[in-house]
Amino acid sequence: MVSSNRRSLAEKLKALMAGCGVPDGRTHTSRSLSASVNALPDEYPSVSNTAVFHLAKGSQDNPTVNTVMALCRALDIPPAHLLPHESYDDLEALTAFEDPLARRFLVLLKGLPRGELQELIKELERRRADLGLQQATDSDASKSQGRRQRRRSKDEAARYAADALEGL
Repeated sequence: MVSSNRRSLAEKLKALMAGCGVPDGRTHTSRSLSASVNALPDEYPSVSNTAVFHLAKGSQDNPTVNTVMALCRALDIPPAHLLPHESYDDLEALTAFEDPLARRFLVLLKGLPRGELQELIKELERRRADLGLQQATDSDASKSQGRRQRRRSKDEAARYAADALEGL
């Protein structure tokens, strides 16, 4: 059964092309995204503007892995974001997950009792406030309130993860 909360590849790609969640906030047309992909090093395949258009329109929804990798590289986003699973809709979390320290932190959290996790969250929120950092949003809470989230850049996500780890 397909979840109604899951965003399609076309929806995600259209939002990214509109500059939502892309680290530099740059908008793309099918032609400019195709040009960005084609400007990548040789290990990435070329992608025509027609192919980008059909993917964003939803009339082609099964790109090759190489095409997905090239699009994500050109957009500077984690490849998992274009996969069809609601856990992968959270670009902010996926971007933070790109940091090896953030992944190590997640491994250390695995198996801790729920109460311990809640205490760690409170402590990290306190540390962020002490450091004068913007409070992290709860992706699930903001989805339920229908708010659109500002996505962190890769550098912001790395700083956030490093600061969080230093506070423990």
